[in-house]
Amino acid sequence: MAASTELPSFDKLITKALSGKDLEEFNRIHYGRTNHHELDVKTSNLQQAEKNNFEIAAYDFPAQKEDISSPRIVRIGIVQNCIATSTDKPIPVQRQAIFDKMRPIIECAASEGVNVLCFQEAWSMPFAFCTREKHPWCQFAECAKTGPSTRFLQEFAVKHNMIIISPILERDEAHGDTIWNTAVVINESGKVIGKHRKNHIPRVGDFNESTYYYEGNTGHPVFDTKYGKIAINICYGRHHPQNWMMFGINGAEIVFNPSATVGGLSEHLWAIEARNAAIANSYFTCAINRVGTETYPREFTSGDGKPAHKDFGHFYGSSYITAPDGARSPGLSRVKDGLLIAQVDLNLCRQIKDKWCFRMTQRLDLYAESLTKAVELDFEPQIVSGN
Repeated sequence: MAASTELPSFDKLITKALSGKDLEEFNRIHYGRTNHHELDVKTSNLQQAEKNNFEIAAYDFPAQKEDISSPRIVRIGIVQNCIATSTDKPIPVQRQAIFDKMRPIIECAASEGVNVLCFQEAWSMPFAFCTREKHPWCQFAECAKTGPSTRFLQEFAVKHNMIIISPILERDEAHGDTIWNTAVVINESGKVIGKHRKNHIPRVGDFNESTYYYEGNTGHPVFDTKYGKIAINICYGRHHPQNWMMFGINGAEIVFNPSATVGGLSEHLWAIEARNAAIANSYFTCAINRVGTETYPREFTSGDGKPAHKDFGHFYGSSYITAPDGARSPGLSRVKDGLLIAQVDLNLCRQIKDKWCFRMTQRLDLYAESLTKAVELDFEPQIVSGN
């Protein structure tokens, strides 16, 4: 779990410091609207959250009423969590402990009418890729269609008529037991309708994940579901604007960004990237980060000259949701498990395209021509000398 010195919540720090008109003005500038449009959460779910030690919050992102199109209301849920037991326990014990922790959170999401639920990156295991040890962590890898995480979530998808996105460590037995960082999409009938493999693999200190898996080969798929067109931009892909852009080009209305990132590395980027993507591409984005500090049995180093260590920092949670107009929700806690719910009207995606015309005015033809030149071996940058 998180160290006691960690700041519990940036957003709550602000609400404690400001009030009245000052708080409204801060909200307008920082969040994009003067109030958060909070939704009521059932008392029974608040009690469940307190009993099981997780936070629950819900917000509304309405669109303007239209004469021609009916509202397209969807409830999105995103989950952040710490691991549930020590990393020296047997693999099945560690995974089952996380499953047991997720049950009440999923049931609360269903009770609040969530239609699409997404978990954090590699949600059913520790984020052990920092260790660069193959044993025992590769034992968490599982088949996307028949693995234990998929089987566990299929039950809830069918029971609650819910689409569930499950980011896992995938083992592809049909292709030489290759391992991938994969998001599995399970529809409301319990069917695996597809998957997306992480496009961009970090090689930054402890995040040298190429030890385990390679860049994905699934492109930028958008899944056309009864609750809208959804896509998944896994973790490090959030640093690449072109990755976000391609999901938009393929028609996404909601893009989830299941992640795992620690405070000392990129927290100052966290609140910017998914929000900027929502603005630039006129869709909803859901930034999900795990929470807590994970400690491993053996020390490991980062190749940076620093002493060996058994953990690589605090996962700071702070999961949030942004609308196409740039308005965003407060983030979940930096130290606690959480369920964040957003009620959205997907008509807002089109309304914002009409208003700002970002998609209309982008120059894909110009970019394509320039990029085609840029990948050639004899490429020369378009630099005009002042001499």
